[in-house]
Amino acid sequence: MRLCYVDTVLTVIGEALVDVFSSPGGGSQVHVGGSPLNVAVGLARLGQPVQFVGRYGRDEYGAQILHQLRRNSVLAPLEADGNPTSVARARLDKAGAAHYSFDLLWELPALEQAVPRLFADTQWLHTGSIAAMLEPGAHTVLAAVERAHPRALVSYDPNCRPTIVTDRDFARRQVEKFVALSDLVKASDEDLQWLYPDRHPEDTAHAWLERGPAMVVVTRGARGPWGVVRDGAAEVPAPPVQVADTVGAGDSFTAALLATLMERGFGGSGRRDALQALSGDQLEEMLSFATRAAAITVSRPGANPPDRQELGL
Repeated sequence: MRLCYVDTVLTVIGEALVDVFSSPGGGSQVHVGGSPLNVAVGLARLGQPVQFVGRYGRDEYGAQILHQLRRNSVLAPLEADGNPTSVARARLDKAGAAHYSFDLLWELPALEQAVPRLFADTQWLHTGSIAAMLEPGAHTVLAAVERAHPRALVSYDPNCRPTIVTDRDFARRQVEKFVALSDLVKASDEDLQWLYPDRHPEDTAHAWLERGPAMVVVTRGARGPWGVVRDGAAEVPAPPVQVADTVGAGDSFTAALLATLMERGFGGSGRRDALQALSGDQLEEMLSFATRAAAITVSRPGANPPDRQELGL
């Protein structure tokens, strides 16, 4: 796997794949996806200089992934490899919610040695989802986060996939390793309920905050997000919207949350203490912005995050 070094401010590391959607009516569509890739695209559409570090194959699906990255101005330092591109097969129910099965390969064999140069200008590193759980690549991702942490702020979204990683105890241990290295953790209430079935999601968020992050945010679907910082907690309602499907909504939320943090000057480890001092009012403002981005995404099919103009920027 050959590397192409680029200068950037934001780096997203994780899986790229194609989603093959089957609807209740029997039709099917193919969309480029993968939670980290969706976050990278969302950041780029919001005007953030971002590179995506992930793998895809030299096949038709891989070409679609590379096209998606390039047309959204996402930098791609890793070239395609000789293995098949990963595929997620999604069945949409009548409410538009997606239920997944996967055919995955996740490994980044050359990445660990390349981290010092690849992330040299990175002020914020985001990861999560399958990339932080599925071996052998998960070990490489954790090592990359450890290497980048002294210079960059870190965000993490567990985005749990129990059909892929079925061992809850392993998943919990893995998640907690990344939480301890993160400055921002975003998780869905479903993630937290699966990881800690005997504990309320808000209690888990408070427990994670004590492990080091400056902010822990829990998305709750139509109820809107709730988050906590050391100054206190905040929540905002989800705006009413006609839902096309929920694919990529959480990723759009994450991208918008990271974008508003970067625009407020939170980039680089030198801003770690300032991030720890965020107020509850600031948190509420950022949750509101990210929620508007997610609402636009659910109003249209597939993982299609908004751009700056759609958000009135």
